[in-house]
Amino acid sequence: MTPVGDDLGIDVATVPELEDGELGAVLEALLLVVDTPVTVDALASATEQPAYRVMAKLRLMSEELAARDSGIDLREAAGGWRMYTRARYAPYVERLLLDGARSKLTRAALETLAVVAYRQPVTRARVSAVRGVNVDAVMRTLVARGLITEAGTDPDTGAATFATTELFLERLGLTSLSDLPDIAPLLPDVDVIDDLSESLGDEPRFAKLNGGSSGGDQPMAFDVDKD
Repeated sequence: MTPVGDDLGIDVATVPELEDGELGAVLEALLLVVDTPVTVDALASATEQPAYRVMAKLRLMSEELAARDSGIDLREAAGGWRMYTRARYAPYVERLLLDGARSKLTRAALETLAVVAYRQPVTRARVSAVRGVNVDAVMRTLVARGLITEAGTDPDTGAATFATTELFLERLGLTSLSDLPDIAPLLPDVDVIDDLSESLGDEPRFAKLNGGSSGGDQPMAFDVDKD
C-alpha cells in the first residue's frame, strides 16, 4: 500500500530523535532556568521527545549526579523535576551568600531590584524577560540581603512571585511603595531599565542601598535547599 504522504506528494515531517548525550545537555539547560519543578510532559514538549524517554533520562541523570556526589541534586518534587543544591553543601552556599551581604549592589542587582520594585509581585521568569538575562543568582543575592522576598504564587503559572521588603523601604528612607521615585513608570521597556540604572546612581534614596547604615548591615536570613 502506498503511504499517504507519497500518494499526495506531501513530505511528512518527522521530529529527529536527539542523541542521548544531546538530550541530557538540553534537559540540563532547561532545568537551569526554571524556578519551579517542571513536569515530564512539559520537558517532553520542549525537547520534542517522547515522555518515556525524557523520564528515563532524568532518572539516569539524577543517579549519575548522586553517584559522583555532585553539588547539584536533580530530583522529582511537586509533580515535576528541578535542580537543587545538595543538602550537605548548604553551609558553603550560606557562607558565600552571607560573605556578600555587606558588599555593594552591582548594576545588575540594582536593575533587577528596580524591576521587582516597580512590577511587584513579579515572577523570576518575568524579571528575567524584562532584563533579557538569567537573574537567578542576582535574585538569590537580593533575597539573602533581605531586600526582596517571596510574596506568593502566580495564578497562571504557579511560579513564586517576589516583592520588596520593609528593609528595602527602610534603606531608601521611604514609608511606603507609593513614595518610590517616579523613575520608571513604564516598565518593562528595556530602554527604561537602562535609563533607570543610570538614574539610580544619582538618586539619593537608591544610593542608600550601597551606602548602608551600620544598623542595616546585619546578615539576612534566607533559605538553602536542605533535606
